[in-house]
Amino acid sequence: MSTRSRRSVGEPDARPFDEAAARDRALADRDWTVPPPGSRTFRFPAPSGALAATVIGEPGHPRVVLVPGATGSKEDFVLLAPLLAEAGYLVESYDLAGQSGSAAAGPPGGEPFGYGLFVTDLIALLANGASPSHVLGYSFAGIVAEIALTERPDLFASLTLLGAPPQAGQVFRRVRWIGALSWLIPARGIASLLIWGLLTNRNHAPPGRLALVRARFDATSRRSVDDIVGLMKRSPDVRRLLFESPIPMLVAVGEHDLWPTGLHRAFANRIGAACRVYATGHSPCETTPHQLARDMVALFQGRL
Repeated sequence: MSTRSRRSVGEPDARPFDEAAARDRALADRDWTVPPPGSRTFRFPAPSGALAATVIGEPGHPRVVLVPGATGSKEDFVLLAPLLAEAGYLVESYDLAGQSGSAAAGPPGGEPFGYGLFVTDLIALLANGASPSHVLGYSFAGIVAEIALTERPDLFASLTLLGAPPQAGQVFRRVRWIGALSWLIPARGIASLLIWGLLTNRNHAPPGRLALVRARFDATSRRSVDDIVGLMKRSPDVRRLLFESPIPMLVAVGEHDLWPTGLHRAFANRIGAACRVYATGHSPCETTPHQLARDMVALFQGRL
C-alpha cells in the first residue's frame, strides 16, 4: 500500500486569507533578467551539452531542483527560489536543452529532441549533487520529471508538478482554447500558436515579465519548441507507477490554468498526490510564489 494512502489526496485548497496570499497580491513587476541576490550562475555539463543553471542557498542544505517548461527558463523561478532558500534549502534550476541559455545543447546530428534527452539530462543533474532532491517540474518538465522518477526514484525526495499536463497521450485535447482542433493541427502549428500567444501578450503579462518572454525567444531553438510540442502529443502514461511510488507528491496549479481544474484534481487523486489550486493562471511560480513556496515546504516536511 502506498504510504500516501493514509492521507487525503486530490483535495482542493480551501485556505482562508493568509499572509502568503497577501504577499502575493502585493507583488510588483520587476526586471526578470536580474537574478536574486546571493545566487550564482554556472553551466552544467549534461549529456546533451552545457546547460545554463543557477543556484541559491547554503551548501549542505537539503536540495531543491526547479525545472522550467517549454519556452521557459530558470528565470521563471526568480521569485520562488529565494523563498525556498530562506526556508533552508539549496535551490538549483536550469534551462532545458534547446531553450534560452541552453539553446546550443541538444541531440547530435540534427536528431529530434526526445524524452530520453530531457530525462537523461535531469537524471544527470540530480545524480551530480546531494540526493535525493526535491524536484519541481513545470508544465512540460512535469512529464520529464515523472518519467525520471519512475526510472530513478532514489534521486527524488519529493515531486511537485506545477501546471503539468493532467492527462497522458495527446495532452492538448482538453486545453481551454485549442481543444479538439489539436488533433488536426501538427506540432509546429500548435507551437506557432503558443509562441504567438506569448509574444502578443495574450496572457496580459506586465512589461518586465513580457520583456523576458520576448527576449529569450531570440536564443531559444525553434526546433526544440516544435519537437517538445510533438512530444506532448504522445505523453507516456506513468500514472500507475506514480501512484505506487512512496515519494510524496504535490499537484500545484492555477484555477485559470491551460487545463480545467477538475482534470488536475482527478490526476492528483489518480497518482496519490496532494493538490493545491491558486487564484492565478498557468504560472503560480511567477504570480503566487509565496503560496507555492509555503505548500512546497509543507510537502518537503511531510505536512501535506
